[in-house]
Amino acid sequence: MAEACQIIRKQDLPPPGGYRPIPFKRIPAKSYFSGFTWIAGYIGVTAISSYLYYLNYKQIVKNKIEMRSAKMAIYPMLLAERDREYMKQLRRNRDAEAELMRDVPGWEVGTYYGERVYKLLPPDALVEPIFHEYYAHTEPSAWDKKVDLRLWS
Repeated sequence: MAEACQIIRKQDLPPPGGYRPIPFKRIPAKSYFSGFTWIAGYIGVTAISSYLYYLNYKQIVKNKIEMRSAKMAIYPMLLAERDREYMKQLRRNRDAEAELMRDVPGWEVGTYYGERVYKLLPPDALVEPIFHEYYAHTEPSAWDKKVDLRLWS
């Protein structure tokens, strides 16, 4: 009975001649360029890029000078156009006030029932309106556009 329960195991042994040796030594990576080659390449690329940058920088400076000259030449005309549009809008506001209040007896444009609002100023002095008064008789999109430019630029 003991013979029936007995299991014969064969021990696991190394193969004949033993196992191969384990490779544990560091195998260096293959070097395509030496240190001197890397440094020479870096200096060469830096020299070429510096030369190209110098050529490009000269062109950028020329363009900046040209743009600055153009801006200085056109600036007075842009100021005059801005002032002209400002005065046209003030006239449109005055005409809109006259049209709106034409049925009100005793109403004079630019006054409050015939009485000047700014008493210490000469009658022909320009009183610049506040932001909302200036855009009172324009399209809402013009007001929105100006508000957006003031807030986000």
